[in-house]
Amino acid sequence: MSLNQSNKVPGKGLIRTLTFVASLGGLLFGYDTAVISGAVGSLNNFFVEALETVGDTTGAAILQYKIILTICILLILGLFSSFLYKFFQKIKASGIVLVLLIVGGYFYYTGFLNTPNVLTENLKNSILGFMVSSALVGCIIGASLGDRLANSIGRRNGLILAAILFIISALGSGYPDNLNIFGGNILTSFIIFRIIGGIGVGLASMLSPLYIAEMAPAEKRGSLVSFNQLAIVGGMLIVYFVNYFIVRGQTEEWINTTGWRYMFLSENIPALLFLVLLFTVPKTPRFQVMKGQEEDALDVLTRLNGPDKANSIINNIKNSFSTKKGHWLSFGWLIVIIGLLLSVFQQFVGINVVLYYAPEIFKGMGMETDASMSQTIIVGLINMVFTVLAIATVDNFGRKKLMLIGSIFMAVAMIGLGITLYAESTGVMALLFMLLYIAAFAMSWGPVTWVLLSEIFPNKIKGVMAVAVAVQWLANLAVSWTFPMMNNNTYLNDNFHHGFAYWIYGFMALISAIIIWKLIPETKGKSLEDIENIWSKK
Repeated sequence: MSLNQSNKVPGKGLIRTLTFVASLGGLLFGYDTAVISGAVGSLNNFFVEALETVGDTTGAAILQYKIILTICILLILGLFSSFLYKFFQKIKASGIVLVLLIVGGYFYYTGFLNTPNVLTENLKNSILGFMVSSALVGCIIGASLGDRLANSIGRRNGLILAAILFIISALGSGYPDNLNIFGGNILTSFIIFRIIGGIGVGLASMLSPLYIAEMAPAEKRGSLVSFNQLAIVGGMLIVYFVNYFIVRGQTEEWINTTGWRYMFLSENIPALLFLVLLFTVPKTPRFQVMKGQEEDALDVLTRLNGPDKANSIINNIKNSFSTKKGHWLSFGWLIVIIGLLLSVFQQFVGINVVLYYAPEIFKGMGMETDASMSQTIIVGLINMVFTVLAIATVDNFGRKKLMLIGSIFMAVAMIGLGITLYAESTGVMALLFMLLYIAAFAMSWGPVTWVLLSEIFPNKIKGVMAVAVAVQWLANLAVSWTFPMMNNNTYLNDNFHHGFAYWIYGFMALISAIIIWKLIPETKGKSLEDIENIWSKK
């Protein structure tokens, strides 16, 4: 066997191993975000409905909810304040931010904080929506810190931190009463533990694809980064099975008091595996070059690419770091706008409504608990199958075509689902529209968005990726939190029969198609340095 051959074979094996380990972060991302789907009904019963029976303490519990919600909002504003200040300062419109904050604060105070602490329908829906989506507050925090951690402790060590947070969250979310160390009620305890897990998800959402992208050869980067999305949907599918087997044959009373705890505790198994395996993989060459560890970086690159390519690659890496980090608008407005729009519309099309609330949606179609859980498994299988197809085609068919086709089919599916529900026909057609939607998303905006976000930002403004991912989680929070407010609203249901929300998501899918058509460049087969040149020329 020649030297080139001997290096080629171990390189393939090593990149597969690295991709597998890093993708476990994606698996936990999917597991942690989807585990809530099986527990929505139980959480509503255990936490929200119970507020109606606790008498004098109901007002105190509502007050705590208002306080923790306000803290979360202020925290999110604080995290985005630096970016917003720089952005509006650049366009000489800083006063707009101040006006928006004053107006928004006034309406928030008068319309929410200053209202009586009475458990109304809207408040119940708000509490349930925030419980389900509270992890997303942590995702925003984790994603916002991702770039700083990636450049200080490294991509791999950042993932180790994420694994530890997953373990803490799994234990605390399962037993928020026994592990209530925060001084509030158990609703507050549950929300905080979910936020801790969300921080882990936010870190993994940025660092896992970044780790793979920095390790992978250019010609395979699209498909290998897409394995992170495959791991995400794999984590979702696994937890759908776990949730199904936990509740199968059990009484509603047992599920509402004990079963939901087992759902959260089950996350400890993949989280511990992830933590252990991370200690067996190297740091990325780009991080090692950044820290002056060129010999270590060269060793990793040689094992991955062979000695001939390794020297060329490390020179390209060094050249890419030769300039200091610049302002986020160093390459113009377009790249920043594209990154933010990709992040926002991946969520505005409504994917996480289906993934988080699928069992409740199926229950709304008249299915029993076991049947709704089994239908959710079908959703997970479709998600998995079409994600695999996307991985197989993303480096050949191209990013832009997949995204455009996916947007069109998502729009058709969501508008069709809304019409079906409006007509009160909740049989096979409603299920088929939902499965079509999942298939379209899994072939396009699911994996390809992460590929594009890992590719498009030059090293000089790599920090924009952290902002884009944080904005993605903010959009996810907005969509997931507001869905119960629309879906459980008496007025909307009397007039639209649960179809209203899906028309909103279908309209967003149409807008996403226009964005892809007009703004997104094709990046397949291009090195990270070639992609940087695209923006330099604009």
